[in-house]
This record gives sequence, structure tokens and C-alpha cells, in this order.
Amino acid sequence: MEWKNLYRGFIMGISDLIPGVSGGTIAVILGIYDRLLDAISGFFSKRWKEQLGFLIPLAVGMGTALLLLSRLIEFLLENYHEPTQFFFIGLIIGVIPLMLKQAQPKKNFGSRHYIILALAAILIASMAFLNPEKTTEPITSLSLLSVIGLFFSGWLASMAMLLPGISGSFILLLLGVYSTAINALSTLNIPVILVIGLGAVVGFIGSSKGIKYSLSHFPHITYAIIIGLILGSLFVVFPGMVTGITTLIFCLITFILGLSVTMLFGSEKKLIKGKSDK
Repeated sequence: MEWKNLYRGFIMGISDLIPGVSGGTIAVILGIYDRLLDAISGFFSKRWKEQLGFLIPLAVGMGTALLLLSRLIEFLLENYHEPTQFFFIGLIIGVIPLMLKQAQPKKNFGSRHYIILALAAILIASMAFLNPEKTTEPITSLSLLSVIGLFFSGWLASMAMLLPGISGSFILLLLGVYSTAINALSTLNIPVILVIGLGAVVGFIGSSKGIKYSLSHFPHITYAIIIGLILGSLFVVFPGMVTGITTLIFCLITFILGLSVTMLFGSEKKLIKGKSDK
């Protein structure tokens, strides 16, 4: 068992509770993104037993964070929204130099790569102008229609989670399901958790294989997309101009803390693997 994945999963679980913050970005920061894709893809193959040592501690860590901290995250976002968001802005900004160092755009990017990067950034940044209803009444009992809706919501959210820069929680927010998911976790509504979770599992399978294929066959284009998604996510997470000297100081502290966490986990080894574009 890779027991280090307990704390890695815990950190990823926290990020997955925050609308606008990508679990994929956190996986990149922790240096396990490529391994995560391999493990998810391999788990649904003949090599599934080989992946248990990696996935079980990671899943336990994520599940623990989701169950224990869902109410805390709600509290922080409601009462300390700006400092909380600036912590994650620090995390996101910290990963950009690491990604640029790995992608080596001066060497590997042409005009098409920069166009793709810009389009990906604009696509995600545009979500900052959306105003999803955050006070949607949570679904607590299931019907056939709600089961279908929650299943596909979990599917779409999990696909977003694996892509750095796209937040699964924000996708749930756009779909009007975020309050349902948080309420289910807070109250341990097992049927609702299982429906969303099953959809998430299906989404993880498909997206992990797709991302892995893209990194293997079109790494430079994939890097351009990922960097664009990460840059665009800054606009989604940014809470607006901060007013008040006390709040400003707290935001500066949390921003530096987030930046420091990224620098701590960032290393010289490759964070995401790729071969060469065809």
C-alpha cells in the first residue's frame, strides 16, 4: 500500500469540495497525475490488482476529506470566502511555472499550440461570468428522474475533476446539483451519494483513458490545453477585489501559504508524462 496517498487523497478531497478548484491541478502539484491516470485505467483491466495499493489509500483519503470537511468548507466559503479562494489561487499560480518547465513551450510550441492554449483559457475563464444558483434546494429523496440526473451530473463532474483547471464542484454548481452533493455528504444520505458516486466512477474510466491517450500521442497539444485550463481557472476562483485591510492581510497570508504548498510539493521530476506529437 502506498500510504502517502492517504494525505494526497485528503488534499485532493478538500479541493474537490471547492467550486472552481480542480482536483486534477492538485494531482499535478502532488506529482501523481500520470500515476493517477494509469491507476484508474488499469483498475478496469486485467491489471486491476496492481492498482489497489495506489488507489485504496487515495480513495480513503479523499472520502475522509469529503465526509469530514464538507461542513467546514461550507463554513469557510460563507464566512472567509476571499482568504479561502486566495489560498487556492496561490496553489494554482504555483503550478504554472512547473507546467511550463515541463512543457517547454519555447522548444515545443508553435502558433497553433498558443492558439489552443488561449482558447482553452478563454473557455474556462468565461465560466466566471456565469452565475449558477447556489441556493438550489437539495434533493434528499430519489425518483427515477432524479437518479438519472444525479448519475449524469456525477459523470460530467468526474470528467472535469481529472482535467487540471476544470473544477468538478463547479460543474455540479452549473448543473444545480452542488447543494445536493454537499447536503448528501453532510447528512450521510447514502442513496444520493451512491448515485452521484456511480456516475463519477463511470466518468473517471472514460476520461482517464482519453487523457492518457492524448498525453501519449499528442503531448504538446495536450500540455497547451492543460496550461490554458489552469490559467483560465484563475478567473473562476478569483473572488473579486478585496476591501478592508484585515481581509487584505488574511488574503495575502493565505495566498503565500498556497504558493508555498505548491513549491513544497513541486519537484524536478516530471509531473505529467508524454511522448511526442504525431
